[in-house]
Amino acid sequence: MPKENKKRILPKDGIQGLKENFSSDAISGFLVFLLALPLSLGIAGASDFPPIYGLISAMIGGIVVAFFAGSLLTIKGPAAGLIVIVAGSVSEFGGGENGWHLALGAVVVAGIIQILFGVFKLGSLSNFFPLSAVHGMLAAIGIIIISKQIHIVFGMNPLTPEGKPMVEPLELLKEIPNTFAHFFKHKEVDEVGIISLIIVFGWPLLPFKAIKKIPSALIVLIVAIPLASYLGVQNIVEVKNSDGKVIVEGFAPLLEFKKGLLDIIGINVSFGGFSQIGTFIKYVIMFGLVGSLESLLTIKAIDMQDPFKRKSNSNKDLIAVGLGNVIAGILGGLPMISEVARSSANANNGAKTRWANFYHGIFILLFLLFAVQFSNLIPKAALSAMLIGVGYKLAHPREFGHMAKIGWDQVFVFITTIIFTLATDLLIGIAAGIVIKLILHLINGAPIFNLFSAKTKVDGHKITVQGAAVFSNFIGIQKNIDQFPLTDSVVFDVRQCKLIDHSVIENLHHIKEDFKSEGGSFTIVGIDEFKPATKSKHKHAALKKK
Repeated sequence: MPKENKKRILPKDGIQGLKENFSSDAISGFLVFLLALPLSLGIAGASDFPPIYGLISAMIGGIVVAFFAGSLLTIKGPAAGLIVIVAGSVSEFGGGENGWHLALGAVVVAGIIQILFGVFKLGSLSNFFPLSAVHGMLAAIGIIIISKQIHIVFGMNPLTPEGKPMVEPLELLKEIPNTFAHFFKHKEVDEVGIISLIIVFGWPLLPFKAIKKIPSALIVLIVAIPLASYLGVQNIVEVKNSDGKVIVEGFAPLLEFKKGLLDIIGINVSFGGFSQIGTFIKYVIMFGLVGSLESLLTIKAIDMQDPFKRKSNSNKDLIAVGLGNVIAGILGGLPMISEVARSSANANNGAKTRWANFYHGIFILLFLLFAVQFSNLIPKAALSAMLIGVGYKLAHPREFGHMAKIGWDQVFVFITTIIFTLATDLLIGIAAGIVIKLILHLINGAPIFNLFSAKTKVDGHKITVQGAAVFSNFIGIQKNIDQFPLTDSVVFDVRQCKLIDHSVIENLHHIKEDFKSEGGSFTIVGIDEFKPATKSKHKHAALKKK
């Protein structure tokens, strides 16, 4: 088997790759475009950006970033995982057009920081965060997306007693029964929303593989646009306060268009946010940290889907994404990442090279040039239904089940991260998850001086780890492993460890597979001297010395 892997013929990159894989990459790029089009509009609108600028980001992510990216199959563009941060930044910068312009300043500076992350080779940043806290953060984001969009699906937009739109997730969740109590008040809007939801959740369940390759988002558009036109729906939004009193009732067009693409693209960024230095720094950190983390996790996931088992250059990819964010921020676009749903669709559609991402950007450009005016026909209820589908995937019940199988300790970190994120914000949420994880490590016997610094020794092709191998010191361990080519035979000795946590166990399993796929070997010695830290029998459960 290893010999076959060595002889694997990889798709060429560059111009040769363009010629060699034109058909497969162009088809995949077009299918991804069909998925990206409505999602980019919906994500931008949900982020309180002018929706059209979601397409600007996706276009830049394809046409520009594709040439510099360190990953070959990922698709760059605006992501639902950043909705909470983007909308929060616009709100805290004052809201409206001025809030949007000031938020763009934070996007640009965060992009520069992402470039520096790549330059200083911090692509291993994702290894610092415990996987249970990361999954908790993503699940919380999914819950927040659902808490907002469920009201819009039914034509509602709850306000606080002061008359301002509700933005706090817990308030929005409490308001859901009131929205359901007024079910079918806007009958036509509700019909469009419900049918869109049925398509979003029902389409993937169809037993026909060929049909399922068509993105459900495209089917929503095909059905919702003519249905809304027939019913006379024009994006009705009823705005209510917490007492259920109607404040505003009327029409809210999705987009307002100028004459063409050149009128849309302009210098929109403002650095006046420096006057609100605390808010500015907060969102620079959140855009840079969370955006980089999501991108790096997506790269890992898509590398595993790559049929050619190619390994991405995460540092190079961070530089590319950072460059894209600088350009997007200047032109008014949302921050972009390597987006997991579109990237996964790209890999599954048979894409071979980075040209698929480029083609996806070209198709978005053509839409902006020749068909952008038709975007205003998309009902808000349909876009919100698509976003609810995305939020559900992030907060899928199986995530809770997966954590439970690994161990109660992971569930504790997972739920703690969710609760703190919903009650405060993403930074505090993931920080709370990290703190809980560190406390659990100390309880399980990890030496306090080993929490952030791994004690390792390299002797020939043998790596010995002492004390503890945990998420917070794994970056140092990873550096020692990375010095060996994947064709080597490496021994990883953990007999002098007291604790190996879930994140490290999972990473070691992936590393072992990486070596195997390239003809090498990665042997873990002493693992039989450990027992699960909890009663879990899962292969990725945390282990402590017997």
